[in-house]
Amino acid sequence: MKCVLVTGGSRGIGKAICIQLAKDSDYHIIINYNSNEAAALETLEAVKAEGNTGEIIQFNVSEADEVKSKLDAWQENNEDAIIEVLVNNAGITKDGLFMWMPQDDWQSVINTSLNGFFNVTNTIIQKLLRNRYGRIVNIASVSGVKGTPGQTNYSAAKGALVAATKALAQEVAKRKITVNAVAPGFIKSDMTAELDEKELKKLIPLNRFGEAEEVAHVVSFLVSKKASYITGEVININGGIYS
Repeated sequence: MKCVLVTGGSRGIGKAICIQLAKDSDYHIIINYNSNEAAALETLEAVKAEGNTGEIIQFNVSEADEVKSKLDAWQENNEDAIIEVLVNNAGITKDGLFMWMPQDDWQSVINTSLNGFFNVTNTIIQKLLRNRYGRIVNIASVSGVKGTPGQTNYSAAKGALVAATKALAQEVAKRKITVNAVAPGFIKSDMTAELDEKELKKLIPLNRFGEAEEVAHVVSFLVSKKASYITGEVININGGIYS
């Protein structure tokens, strides 16, 4: 059984990615969530509605021991299965001006977005290398490419994720493993629900927020065989806000 693991797959962009991959591929979809089991089960139902198979798995990407023990246990229970595709989507924001930023707001954002990438990818990478095939897609952000005021912590985490994508891509390319990032701009989701869409869309050349599905389509392409010669790339999906 060939599988795709999507971290933070229960809501928003993660949910859209799970559903799109259920439509476009025959991968078994593993939906990771941290605390919202109801949302994860809802995403699983949507995956099954597309005629595909899936399951949910709970762990906090920022807790290294928890990630390893849960993924090792999953592998023991599914000896013949291989996670061939990994989408590192889990992330949080704790916005605020840097000069007033508590260390905890800095640390928690770095722990989830950046250390979460390390914890999950590092656990899975050996198997991908032995398998001599794999796809890793990291969900970065326009903040990590251009920097966004009020998001120094998030920009730092996502900017580091972009650099890590480019470096890892070169390390594993000989084993037919590609590593790419997508950098969404303002996308309609829980994360952007508090923002003033009417004001912010004036900054966007396309004059609207993006849809989660528009990100999911690009991810689906990158994990497919069609994207075999694309690696170490960052694809911006932001309506021209940073073009």
